Amino acid sequence: MRHNKAGRRLGRTTSHREAMFRNMVTSLLNHEKITTTDAKAKEIRVVAEKMITLGKRGDLHAMRQAASYIREKSVVTKLFSTIAPRYKDRPGGYTRIVKLGIRQGDAAPVSIIELVEEEMKPKKAAQPKSAAPKAPKAPKTVAAAPVVEEPAAVQTALADPAEVCEAKAD
Repeated sequence: MRHNKAGRRLGRTTSHREAMFRNMVTSLLNHEKITTTDAKAKEIRVVAEKMITLGKRGDLHAMRQAASYIREKSVVTKLFSTIAPRYKDRPGGYTRIVKLGIRQGDAAPVSIIELVEEEMKPKKAAQPKSAAPKAPKAPKTVAAAPVVEEPAAVQTALADPAEVCEAKAD
């Protein structure tokens, strides 16, 4: 049983898997979008978001930690100079996985993992309700329903019970 063992093995040895993740994260940060299988994309997401968090820290130690994982020096520079400042106000969720469907050759589920493009805008402060009252909305006009005449039996049932008794006595 694999209790308390996180992560997918992906049918590879540990060294192969770690090397593959390093290459794929480097490519993701370089191109900002890559196509891969769903399982690999879900595993890469964790590592890529850690790298962007290191980039947001921006100190020398964080840069050295990122450089020890990412394969290319130019990608580390790009991470710290352009990618990390883009997400400075975002608390997490820097990547998006979009499922594409099934790969024809081996029927593997394929998806795109990409960096989220738009910057997260800070929420507006709640305005006090006492400021500038809104104009009242005009009432909605409802079309009148057609009038249907009721039969005499229904009308007598709806009438006052005392009158109905007197009418039957006559």
